[in-house]
Amino acid sequence: MDKIVRRAIEFGFSHAGTLDAATLEVRQEVRDMCRVDKCGRYGKNWMCPPKCATLKEQAAIVSRYKSGIIVQTTGNLEDDFDYETMLEAENQQKKLFAAFRDKLVLEYPGLLALGNGACTVCDICTCPDAPCRFPDMAVSSMEAYGLIVSDAAEKNGLKYYYGPRTITYTGCFLLF
Repeated sequence: MDKIVRRAIEFGFSHAGTLDAATLEVRQEVRDMCRVDKCGRYGKNWMCPPKCATLKEQAAIVSRYKSGIIVQTTGNLEDDFDYETMLEAENQQKKLFAAFRDKLVLEYPGLLALGNGACTVCDICTCPDAPCRFPDMAVSSMEAYGLIVSDAAEKNGLKYYYGPRTITYTGCFLLF
């Protein structure tokens, strides 16, 4: 795992660390937060609740994995309202995450990639009118899987908050 963590840092992530899948707790209250729909994707994205797998199904999926890595991109904000840098950091995380997943899947077929935020493989998701166009590329978020991201990071030796005027986006790859 340490070798993969080093590769993630070399690849461009700000932070990376090993992940013990036993530390991941799939929680209903996270799914309940999704239902509030602050992001506007609830029921409108195949990788988001309630269209993605049920929490029970996701817990069963997560339980099949033993280890993995957490990857993060941190942006340094000019002020607390530096929305441009927030978007840049999020886009950077999504770009690195997808490219790193494409490399990892060659070595670890069957890996589970859980990103940040809603899947954005397509500019406009086909949900609910047509099936997902790219199911092999689509990514659910850690939150869609009922995971509290800060808990996952901290239980595995990574910070979730890197100080004032920073924003960090987090994803993980679960490996067998």
